[in-house]
Amino acid sequence: MKSPDWANLNTQFIAERFPNCLTETAEGLKLDFDLLKQELTNDIIEGNKERYRLEWPGKKESIVTANLPTTNTLRPVREDSVDFDNTENLFIEGDNLEVLKLLQESYLGKIKMIYIDPPYNTGKDFIYKDNFTGDKEKELLESGQIDEYNQRLIVNPETAGRYHSDWLSMMYPRLKLARNLLKDEGAIFISLDDHEIQNLKKICDEIFGEINFVAMIANINNPKGRSDDEFIATAHEYIAIYAKNINYFESYGFEPDEKITKRYNKIDDKGIEYREIDLRKTGDNDLREDRPNLFYYFLYNSNTGDFFPTREETVPENYIQIKPLRQDGKEGNWRWGLNTVQDNITNLIPKFMPNKQIWGVFEKDYLENRDLVKPTSAWTFKDVNSERGSESFINLGFDKKIFPKPKPVGTIRRTLEICTTSNQHDIVLDFYSGSATTAESVIQLNSLNRNGNRKYILVQLPESTEIDSEAYKAGFKNICEIGKERIRRAAKKIQEEIGAEIDYGFRVYRISDSNMQDVYYKPQDYKQSSLDLFADNVKPDRTSDDLLAQIMLDWGLPLSLKIEQTKIADKLVYKVAENSLYACFEKGIDEEFAKLIAKDQPLRIVFRDSGFKDDTAKSNVKQLLKQLSPETEMKVL
Repeated sequence: MKSPDWANLNTQFIAERFPNCLTETAEGLKLDFDLLKQELTNDIIEGNKERYRLEWPGKKESIVTANLPTTNTLRPVREDSVDFDNTENLFIEGDNLEVLKLLQESYLGKIKMIYIDPPYNTGKDFIYKDNFTGDKEKELLESGQIDEYNQRLIVNPETAGRYHSDWLSMMYPRLKLARNLLKDEGAIFISLDDHEIQNLKKICDEIFGEINFVAMIANINNPKGRSDDEFIATAHEYIAIYAKNINYFESYGFEPDEKITKRYNKIDDKGIEYREIDLRKTGDNDLREDRPNLFYYFLYNSNTGDFFPTREETVPENYIQIKPLRQDGKEGNWRWGLNTVQDNITNLIPKFMPNKQIWGVFEKDYLENRDLVKPTSAWTFKDVNSERGSESFINLGFDKKIFPKPKPVGTIRRTLEICTTSNQHDIVLDFYSGSATTAESVIQLNSLNRNGNRKYILVQLPESTEIDSEAYKAGFKNICEIGKERIRRAAKKIQEEIGAEIDYGFRVYRISDSNMQDVYYKPQDYKQSSLDLFADNVKPDRTSDDLLAQIMLDWGLPLSLKIEQTKIADKLVYKVAENSLYACFEKGIDEEFAKLIAKDQPLRIVFRDSGFKDDTAKSNVKQLLKQLSPETEMKVL
């Protein structure tokens, strides 16, 4: 009975939004105000307080990197897509840091699961180098440190002075942005090996909160072990799992495998498989005195089949009394209470056990009612073996040299089974897509569920393939081309083999600079002769599809929404999610067109500034929409 503790409530409010700003102190968990300041500015904040946390050179720059806005956009690539207008799956080409920033509005709190297989920092693989200055861009491009897409890829040898720091600076902003996209009940799964697993755990504890750690799975992907290891042949890698909010996290499990199903070796009169489980409790607290309420009797008449539980010790004539006896002859107890037994008596069987010379009671456990198997922290399944990854790739008609060591479908499919369901339209994000194993895993699992509706978003940097590589010789100029072709082949193969009616398509988007013209002139520098250059503020090489994608991102609409194209007054109109968004980028927009489009009562409508017939038409269209469709929000590019 006291007034609210607003200081504590405000601290909780901030901690939920910035869990990385919590730190241990002598008085317990407190807010680290230096870190909080860093979250609220793009300038580097210096602090010298001692605290329990992971530090490395470049950490504050990585926080700034995550918070810096981007002017880039996504451009659709219809020619590489499959069923572009109807599919809800996305394949995005570009720097995943920039893409994650672009998805912040449209997919904030909408992703159910993230799976990534980032660079392991073995000293031989490439990592992103994000902290570079613009004036060095030309030099970096000419030296090969970045490509024409402005991506920063470097080899990070173990001898480098910033070996761990560069990897941490790469991962931190990406994980920070990824957390924003997760649903409260969602989770992230990260595959990694020994090189950085300790550091990964520490930055995930900071970004997601130590309390939201779910598990560290030892994934036995090479049972024989790596023969080139010096002392111990490594047979596993790790899968780290963190929830967005452990209080809402939803975890499922695996379908029982053959080791389990073969135990269901009995069939009832309806042809349904079941097994018999002793109703007597075993293990701890299995004596009568441990749980007196779970001790009672069963009475069974073998002539009439009459069978029921009772607490009465009296045994009627022609009845057999059955009680829970341990192997040592002591009285035990049952697994179920008396009320539960009475409600499920038809599922119980009295049975004489010749080897013990006593009667027992057994539960009929039906296979169809069995719960999913709870995953363990060590995966020894055959389908997670690294060799299975290459086999899946080869089965799609690829030469195994085109993409060395693709992730096994079984590994990712099992993570999907833990975190997603077939009927909730769960979205799965993988921003280190590689050969697109995640897409094949989603399609496969959806097809096995017959009508599964999980959707995927893949992000991959278009890393160029080496000219002398098998991939280049096969016509794949970059990794994205390999991934897209794999999805096409996998979808076709699964559709032919299983025939499930699911979404086999995907939309391709490519990151690019803004669709808007760059303006470098101050107002006083404009001349009459140069005004025509800025009559249209959209770059001349941009299409209506490009503008629509930018509008969807700006308005926070998922890029997976259904897109229809129709003609109104001979002008092309895009309809997104029925009447959620209309867009027309044609010329000659006037009052008559506004009257026609107002009949559909769209929630939002977008025009191109240069598309209006004249300035008067622009004003009149806006006023007409207010009168005829007052709920419509109009925007002009």
